[in-house]
Amino acid sequence: MSSGRPSNYIMFSSLFKSLHQLLKIALSLDRLAESLSRHYINIPADENVITNEVEYSSKSEEDEVEEEALHHKVFDSAELRNYTLPKPNRPSGKKNFVGLESVYPSIGQGCARLASTLDRFMTYKAYHMCPNDWDLAQKLMISGCDPLPRRRCFSRTPRNDKPRPLNSSLWTQPRDVDIPWSRYKCKNYQCLVSNKTINNRGFYKCSDCFDLTKRGWNVQRNENVSAEFSIDEILILKPGEIRIGLDFSPTTGTFAALMREKNVTIASATLNLGAPFNEVIASRGLLPLYISVGSRLPFFDNTLDIVHSTLFLDGWIGIELLQFILLDWDRVLRPKGLLYVDRFFCKKENMKMYVDEFDRIGYKKLLWRVVPKKDKLEDELFLSAVLEKPVRG
Repeated sequence: MSSGRPSNYIMFSSLFKSLHQLLKIALSLDRLAESLSRHYINIPADENVITNEVEYSSKSEEDEVEEEALHHKVFDSAELRNYTLPKPNRPSGKKNFVGLESVYPSIGQGCARLASTLDRFMTYKAYHMCPNDWDLAQKLMISGCDPLPRRRCFSRTPRNDKPRPLNSSLWTQPRDVDIPWSRYKCKNYQCLVSNKTINNRGFYKCSDCFDLTKRGWNVQRNENVSAEFSIDEILILKPGEIRIGLDFSPTTGTFAALMREKNVTIASATLNLGAPFNEVIASRGLLPLYISVGSRLPFFDNTLDIVHSTLFLDGWIGIELLQFILLDWDRVLRPKGLLYVDRFFCKKENMKMYVDEFDRIGYKKLLWRVVPKKDKLEDELFLSAVLEKPVRG
């Protein structure tokens, strides 16, 4: 028995020391919390007070992005502060149709990193003409400041106020008066399609999609050469079941136009990548969806029959971003809906890595084709696939 006492003593002594150390840590944390509390309580109530204010007016936009990522900056625009405050219902305290006593206007998380740029966007005269700055808005969107705040000013309009009838607009080139050209490199539609301006148009994705005389793809029947499927090949997979869907591509709406001729309604999601993509989609009588690459799709779960994408997904995309995009597309597709991946391309050595990601979502392969991409160095592959979403419990 006596031989066990020193061992027990050592054990209890060690336990006591551990408890004592834990108590010291707890007291230190308590003092730290008290110190932080005093610090924040003493902050002035005036929200215009900015510590270590940095002057941004003489800096480039690249400098703004870098510095605003490192320094906290309060929004200076009074209009922006007005926008982000909760908007109480009338009468005060009464709940609205969504069960809230106030509406909380939203802006994207990235807006905090781009405070001075967003301040510039929100600096205008209320109920006057908005600044001609859609390109500034787009830069904010693609940098993560999405959704953008609403503004209380009037949008600028093109000179023409009468669209063509739907039976002629799908494949008719827009008139120059249909598009405000001031923020584009091209100043007329001919510039968008002429071979003489091919290197000076201001865009490179979808290089020939402004030529609306091309009613569809010239699909070769040789499966060893062509990476494309025809519209009929897609629709025959689900006769009568494809009614509504999404095209997420740098596009002027050609896929949507082809589907419209088959009585299918497609929303075309794209940005204005140096050219009037959205304006041309709308001029054709189709639905443009102006949304950034990093945004969650504005559709409810399990509602679309088809999601199509071309010239968007390719070897530039990182695996983690691809995962978030694919799973968001999965969210909006209904059970047994179709995911149409159209001419995805990447380096030959990377294709398996991307194919593994498509396999991970567990879709059934209805159409699948991998062929060489022969327009450049011939070290790339095309993948086209039509995949069916499973029914999940």
